[in-house]
Amino acid sequence: MKYQWTKQEKEFYLPPQKPTMVTLPPMNFFMLKGKGNPNHQGFAEAVGVLYSLAYGVKMMPKGGITPEGYFDYAIYPLEGVWDLEEEARGLSHLDKDRLVYTLMIRQPSFVTPALAQEVIEKVNKKKPHPLLERVTFESLEEGTCLQMLHLCPYDNEPASFALMEQYCKTHGLKRLCYTHREIYLSDQRKTAPERLKTVLRFKVAPQ
Repeated sequence: MKYQWTKQEKEFYLPPQKPTMVTLPPMNFFMLKGKGNPNHQGFAEAVGVLYSLAYGVKMMPKGGITPEGYFDYAIYPLEGVWDLEEEARGLSHLDKDRLVYTLMIRQPSFVTPALAQEVIEKVNKKKPHPLLERVTFESLEEGTCLQMLHLCPYDNEPASFALMEQYCKTHGLKRLCYTHREIYLSDQRKTAPERLKTVLRFKVAPQ
């Protein structure tokens, strides 16, 4: 039976449309750092590179190679950790050209660093791209976080973050860093802006 993150890991990927606490275990990701406006071509190319690796792992058995511990699964969604250049944090408006991001796609537990590197090399031989040289494979453990589902255009996210900040004040929590994570449950190329589903998340701790 195919492993479905939408069923087996609902608490991580399908939160309600209100702030909710979650504790996350270590997870492995293909990751790619970048900066600039996400509406520009460079961002789209980075997304494409990560998906080429994610599908490279999933399709290995069809190429005659079955990694140890392999199981059939649904590819995980694209995620991004977002920040701003230091000088841009005090601006009264969001300057998207000064955004700093790390894009990533989670990988199943059977993917080891050696296997990840093998996939990167194979994809680079089949379809070379300069960004492949900047991809890393890393384990992240976010720990205790606050998250919620944002059902609206990306530009409306401040309203959801305001709800999350208010939750922190009410429940004696403090946000631990400027950065936040977004998990993209919708394909923006095929989804109306008002129906985009995005998980918003940031790290918290008791005051």
